[in-house]
Amino acid sequence: MNTKHYFYALIGLTTASLVIGCKQTPELTEPTELASFDLIQDRIFTPTCATGGCHASESDNTFRQHGLVLTKGKSYENLINKLSFQPDAKSEGMQRVKPFNALESLLYHKLNWNASHHGGKQYGLPMPLGGLEPGAGQVEFVRRWIEAGAPRTGNVVDTTLINDKTPVASAPFEGLTPPAAGQGVQMRLGPFDVAPRFERELFSRRLVGNTQDLYVQKVEIKMRPGSHHFILYDFQDKSKLPALNDIRDIRNANGSLNFATFASMQNHVFWTGTQTPDHRYELPEGAALLVPAGASFDMNSHYVNKTDQVGRGEVHVNLHTIPKEKVRHLVKSLDLANESFSLAPGQRTTVSKSFTFNKPIKVLMLTSHTHSRGEKFVIKIKGGARDGEIVYESTDWEHPLIKNLPAPLELKSGEGLTSEITYNNTTSRTIRFGLSSEDEMGIIFGYYYED
Repeated sequence: MNTKHYFYALIGLTTASLVIGCKQTPELTEPTELASFDLIQDRIFTPTCATGGCHASESDNTFRQHGLVLTKGKSYENLINKLSFQPDAKSEGMQRVKPFNALESLLYHKLNWNASHHGGKQYGLPMPLGGLEPGAGQVEFVRRWIEAGAPRTGNVVDTTLINDKTPVASAPFEGLTPPAAGQGVQMRLGPFDVAPRFERELFSRRLVGNTQDLYVQKVEIKMRPGSHHFILYDFQDKSKLPALNDIRDIRNANGSLNFATFASMQNHVFWTGTQTPDHRYELPEGAALLVPAGASFDMNSHYVNKTDQVGRGEVHVNLHTIPKEKVRHLVKSLDLANESFSLAPGQRTTVSKSFTFNKPIKVLMLTSHTHSRGEKFVIKIKGGARDGEIVYESTDWEHPLIKNLPAPLELKSGEGLTSEITYNNTTSRTIRFGLSSEDEMGIIFGYYYED
């Protein structure tokens, strides 16, 4: 409070005892003397970003994934001229905040839920995840602050903008238009409710609805805001399928784990998925994934709701097809599991296993799977001129990175992939590979085709 405000506050009180007894703060006009960055901290970061489980501290369970703390006193140094951990932004050399250039600053893209401002590119989930969309004025305030050089001190932006909370992208959800007849199929999940202050993750097995084999060349996925991820799973053992159309929540209403749902997850094989709300993935020309006649998939959706209102979740999936005669490469799923490891109690253990191929292949996508003790999952090339090169890294066991490779990874006969997984066994017992939540897993999933 400056001297002038303090003086007016004092003469407005009748006695000094009121000051001491009530400890009232006099109503102030808009604090235009605050630095623009301080306003961003107080109005955006502190209430919506620097919260438990998100960007509050290095002990947050998501910290290893984003490496960003946004608490007061730390946020500025963690943002300015610092490279992002987000894979797509990192591949472009994008900084969290690049002074004088908002369009090359990930912070601006994260807060602006309307993806059209960056050519429809996806840089992970919009923020704050599960919270209310930042207002148009707030986003514009951040943009202007960055364009003004992102100073630590000084008031460089019209302060009234920070009060404008009119949503930018709050238009009603518009799902995907189904593919034209004979050119694909659409699958839908929801709409469904997400309770206030709750994370809802659910599964539901749905028929694709195809009476003939389909050859899928492109996948589109679109979701309502608030989604953390969506995955379409196939099944390893078709004799152990969940009931059709049932909603199977992974958490009970009190937040405890639903063990029956967890058990059904052990039969999954990754088929397609995304961690962005508007996803398009196209296989190379002439390449396609086979969907056998009468197929079904487990639809897995995860929504986060940090508001006090009931949220809504919904997912649309379009599988675009090509005629069989145009298929030159049949894309298959990688399913490379390390089933022979032992994790000593109370220790961190890094386990490696290599998988080689007896034919030349081209890898198109990579993702991973462990249980809760998996801290870091690295995939390296095995053999050849690029032996030991890291091609995949994820530090989030629950929602691992789904990495679509910009160019196919070509592996010759005799070459392969190595999984290198770090586990932290905090229990007092030895843990081995197994299907229950008390066991562990270590699997490379992905797409490939034979050259």
